[in-house]
Amino acid sequence: MVKVTVSGVTKEYETGITYGEVSKDFKDNCKYDIILAKQGAKLIELNKKIKTDCEIEFLDISDPNGHKTYVRGVNLLLLDAFYEVCKDMPLKNVFIKYMIGDSCYCEAEGIEITDEILKKVEEKMHELVKKDIPFEKRVVSTQEASDIFEKHKMYDKKKLFEYRRVSTANIYSLDGFEDYYYGYMPSGSGLLKYFTIEKYDNGFMVNMPNQKTPTEVKNHVPSPKLFKTLQEAGNWGKVVNVRTVGALNEIVANGGASNLILVQEALQEKKIAQIAEKIAGDASKKFVMIAGPSSSGKTSFSHRLSIQLRANGLVPHPIAVDNYFVEREDNPKDEQGNYDYECLEAVDRELFNRQLQELLDGKEVVIPTFNFVTGHKEYGKETKKLGENDVLVIEGIHCLNPKLTEHLPDENKFKIYISALTQLNIDEHNRIPTTDGRLIRRIVRDARTRGTSAKDTIARWPSVRRGEEQNICPFQEEADVMFNSALVYELACLKVYAEPLLFGIDKSEPEYQEAKRLLKFLDYFVPVPSEGVPFNSLLREFIGGSCFNV
Repeated sequence: MVKVTVSGVTKEYETGITYGEVSKDFKDNCKYDIILAKQGAKLIELNKKIKTDCEIEFLDISDPNGHKTYVRGVNLLLLDAFYEVCKDMPLKNVFIKYMIGDSCYCEAEGIEITDEILKKVEEKMHELVKKDIPFEKRVVSTQEASDIFEKHKMYDKKKLFEYRRVSTANIYSLDGFEDYYYGYMPSGSGLLKYFTIEKYDNGFMVNMPNQKTPTEVKNHVPSPKLFKTLQEAGNWGKVVNVRTVGALNEIVANGGASNLILVQEALQEKKIAQIAEKIAGDASKKFVMIAGPSSSGKTSFSHRLSIQLRANGLVPHPIAVDNYFVEREDNPKDEQGNYDYECLEAVDRELFNRQLQELLDGKEVVIPTFNFVTGHKEYGKETKKLGENDVLVIEGIHCLNPKLTEHLPDENKFKIYISALTQLNIDEHNRIPTTDGRLIRRIVRDARTRGTSAKDTIARWPSVRRGEEQNICPFQEEADVMFNSALVYELACLKVYAEPLLFGIDKSEPEYQEAKRLLKFLDYFVPVPSEGVPFNSLLREFIGGSCFNV
């Protein structure tokens, strides 16, 4: 017998009972269907058996880890249904490409996507949910996994396993369909009740609930500019012939990293030059507004853009919105009573708009510098005045929010959204979340420039993400152009810096589970040395050695 304690209640069970069976006795502990278990800092799938006394916590889809598990489960459900519906069609593969909001964009190779096909796939998925079929998990050798996916013609997966250092892999199957997933999976199809499918562009969207409303599914709200940028990222991947981690590893292993770096950097420089030419082509544009989430490379981008603007005959002047913070005593506070530096009300908008209008009118102004120690703006003697060819390059999280510059003429603004939208997938069915790439960037940079541990960076990340969701993401479609700062090779390079920092997190810490997940993720990559990274690369903002003051 084993003693299991949940929320202070202890019950006895036969040794070998599964966490899922125990969860039935504690289903009222969670508001929604239980999808994972947690023991200390360790996450556990519900199909696993309990062999010793333990204290556990159950998680539903409203938990971040539970939500990720739900999404992976829906992806397996989708693929099983899709291949079944299209078994007599010339379907070659289904690609799970990227998340946009709560929707996952997918494409199918070999067939034309029709509403009829998608209707049949969705019906099949609901049929599998009603049957509540267990997700079977088996551990096989890496070589056996490679052979399995060659048999299934999943060649991206096969290539991935050729470069793995671990000796085993977890294979999941549903109703006979086998696949591999990066992360924990649900216990069965019965938990995956909420989803819809709709045709979109050349593929389709799988709409899923979010953490806040786990039983509600909304139709996809189009973000055409973001979608176009993600497609462009995919096209960049095609240019360098790198679509998946396995393909990247193959190039690195064959000595092609240097050429890959140069081509990728050239693609970014070309894009920056095009943006600069667009700005220079319109003499009315005096305010270049740059916004983007944390660790997107805004500072390096603004420097490189400024160089290209100079090459087009303009004279750029950098301005940071952070210098326009309200006085510390006037700064709003959040629900915990801490100063909220990320809300729009933390910016002295009246002063910001007035000074920019004065500059537009040809007047001289003294731009403040915010002293973060005293919490007050300071004014020097240096004045700023806009000449005929002068432009202000303004960086801040609210730069795309119309309310920040509501008193300035729209025709004088040029808005840029920058984010690290990775064009790389782990394999055809496992995407790399853009947030993972940015988190790893931030871990490396914070350790180098601020002496911050990986543990502390991970602990603060949910708060950072909440701020982004509130203040940046809702306004991304306001941008005139979007710039993708992700580099196809960067994670293979960041791996060298991030792994020692992540290994430094103790198993007893709450952040250990996230560190473990990121370490497993980085293990997929063959490392790329940083020596070949150009000194003006956006990546240098994080790993060091930049020619810019970042």
